[in-house]
Amino acid sequence: MITRRSFLEVAAATAAATGLAGRLAPAAVRQKIAQEQLLAFTPKGQLTILHMADCHAQLVPLYFREPSLNLGVGPARGKLPHITGRELLAALDIEAGSAAAYMLSSDEYEAMARGYGRVGGIDRIATLIKAIVAERGKERVLVLDGGDALQGSYTALASRGADMLAVLIGLGVEATTGHWEFTLGADRIIELFGDLDRPTSSPIAFLAGNVRDADFDDPVFPSTCLFERGGVSIAVIGQAYPYTAVANPRRMIPNWSFGIRERELRAAISAARAAGAEVIVLLSHNGFDVDAKLAARVAGIDIILTAHTHEALPQPVRIGTTLLVASGSHGKFLSRLDIEVDNGRVRDVAYRLIPVLADAIAPDPLLAKLIAEIRAPHAAMLATELAHTDGLLYRRGTFAGTLDDLICDALLSERDAEIAFSPGFRWGGTLLAGDAVRWEDVYNATAITYPAAYRTLMSGAAIKDVLEDVADNLFNVDPYYQQGGDMVRVGGMGYTINVDAAMGSRITGMSMLNTGEPIAAEKYYRVAGWGSVSEASNGPPIWDVIANHLRRRQLLSPQPRSSVKIVRAG
Repeated sequence: MITRRSFLEVAAATAAATGLAGRLAPAAVRQKIAQEQLLAFTPKGQLTILHMADCHAQLVPLYFREPSLNLGVGPARGKLPHITGRELLAALDIEAGSAAAYMLSSDEYEAMARGYGRVGGIDRIATLIKAIVAERGKERVLVLDGGDALQGSYTALASRGADMLAVLIGLGVEATTGHWEFTLGADRIIELFGDLDRPTSSPIAFLAGNVRDADFDDPVFPSTCLFERGGVSIAVIGQAYPYTAVANPRRMIPNWSFGIRERELRAAISAARAAGAEVIVLLSHNGFDVDAKLAARVAGIDIILTAHTHEALPQPVRIGTTLLVASGSHGKFLSRLDIEVDNGRVRDVAYRLIPVLADAIAPDPLLAKLIAEIRAPHAAMLATELAHTDGLLYRRGTFAGTLDDLICDALLSERDAEIAFSPGFRWGGTLLAGDAVRWEDVYNATAITYPAAYRTLMSGAAIKDVLEDVADNLFNVDPYYQQGGDMVRVGGMGYTINVDAAMGSRITGMSMLNTGEPIAAEKYYRVAGWGSVSEASNGPPIWDVIANHLRRRQLLSPQPRSSVKIVRAG
């Protein structure tokens, strides 16, 4: 998708994005990086779009490690954003140990985290947004959120999304779309945002033109909002996560259907142009590879603000005449896109992926106050220490993360299971060696509305079917058949996967780790898991299971595991 020449352009932009081209000793980092450097930008054109996505309700700064493995298949193999670690640094000509390396790569992560500090924090993002608005003028700036904002923390779970709606309003967000938002249930989404039949007073438009009534195929939410900024008419078309009804419990949105819906998207683009739109923006929660295919098939989109798969790229990717912007996750970045429009069409753009380095940015007082009020009733509980870790706990990676290993260990021990499954969720913070594991950290990795930690008997054949089904959702060569998460995590067992094999034949060599015995197709095993979309799932909430395990363990010594062996064709 990106040529070697583009790599070099990206590298220069990345160095500029941090204001630092080289390595800094940890003690010098906080003195060397200034808020002004992060905001430095030469304005262009009539309007500015600010985009954030996949914050997963993280109100306060945290550590968040990028994946060390993010496999691409088919045409995406070996291309951005499926390049990680040192390979990514080499491809983009980023110096190891630099601020850009810290923000974009997993290489030497723990050492850099101690120097550069935490990332994100809604009050820091507010500071950046307000500074850009002050520079450009409110009449030129449009603030958009790409979804997955109302889920991922204890306060979002306890308030059923109300805390994050208040925060998004405080940030000045004018439109959003959804995925995990739908797990609050259809009634709650309508209560917060309204729909076409029941509008609310919310100043944020919930745009999801691909969500339809399952019986009559009528649209549930508006697809498009027209905005004017800098004398330019912008159409923002919203695309919710197209696989919500499959990836999450159907019972939570029983009367709605989803999908990519190219035909309806083309109709929305035509209607927007007819209404005078000079810039067409797709506010998407499809995932990067899905949006890359969509951009090649659907004409007329100027910019796709992509989300869901959590990638962060320091420059947009051009596909035909469409720019794809990937703004990362967990509040780690804020994208700034300045647009020059001439004679009713986009003529030029300037872009900056702004790193939200928490120690370098002054908290906005109003948002800091709001966040403190939201957290105050729960602060003591969230700060309660359950255990400590002497190694890195992280989640992201195509097949494994040490935080997911911890969850699987908890399921095995606390639910008396032989095999454990944990969903390949991409949200959840990172803990450094020496950190306490607090209630807040547990909730940041588990806060969903269907948390039951089930236990059941499954045959070896059924276990293979589960792994094959998830693998095809991730590694189908057609992006329209991919669901954009990571592979289900396993505990107590190992297997070999040929990522590039045909559907149903990727998984081989399943065995029990404690005995080395092959998993027999006809034998039944005690399996524990959580986050099941099945209505029949029951059991204690996963956070209680993990907390009990942590109290028993007290000190964790996480190490990367090699229970999954990866094979690739060619």
